[in-house]
Amino acid sequence: MHAPDGPRLASLAALLADPTRAGVCLALLDGRAWTAGELARHTGVGASTISAQLTKLTLGGLLTQERQGRHRYVRLADAGAAHLVETLAAQAAPAPDPPRTLRASRAGEAMAAARTCYDHLAGRLGCAVTDAMTRRGLLRQDTGFALTDEGLAWFTDQGIPLEHTGRRPLARPCLDCTERRPHLAGTAGAALCAHALAAHWCTRIGSGRALKVTDRGERALRDSLGLDPATLRRSP
Repeated sequence: MHAPDGPRLASLAALLADPTRAGVCLALLDGRAWTAGELARHTGVGASTISAQLTKLTLGGLLTQERQGRHRYVRLADAGAAHLVETLAAQAAPAPDPPRTLRASRAGEAMAAARTCYDHLAGRLGCAVTDAMTRRGLLRQDTGFALTDEGLAWFTDQGIPLEHTGRRPLARPCLDCTERRPHLAGTAGAALCAHALAAHWCTRIGSGRALKVTDRGERALRDSLGLDPATLRRSP
């Protein structure tokens, strides 16, 4: 094993040691591509500032970009970059400033209830699904996350394909930044999230990361995992 490269680690840490760059990465946890203009409005900075910050993040390997016509789109480079951002966010101060408006309060409650974390389910929904899979013997957490044979069969029965390619693990834990405990990520987590959206178990609230579990989703999660709908509705 190679010795840790201190300067490279310091350079990576420095990329997120800026409120604007950190805000960009948190916004991109929705798994979608954003334009520079959208990120400028989201972070409250000017066009020249956001352009410079996006360039730093791209050169540092956290973002990837593409151009379509006059627009510059950026997204997180890969699942590893998303995992890094989410893990660091979960380690941040656990007591955020209280929301100043009713709208902000409702937005925060929606994010805590159900959201996407890059390409998998997070919040109370993500953790509840993970807990239910563990109780039913579909997922093991005793030596890291691993799908059991019953878990693999469950994905097949639900019609959720698991295309396990590349170096991404089939199942891995991701520390939830609001629940402070792990939810399911990896190939299986991404496949489950994609299915939940395609099958309308969940719908997006506006254009952000927050999700709403539909009536169809409540029935599906109850029938397939034994999840009590009241668990998903309960306030934190």
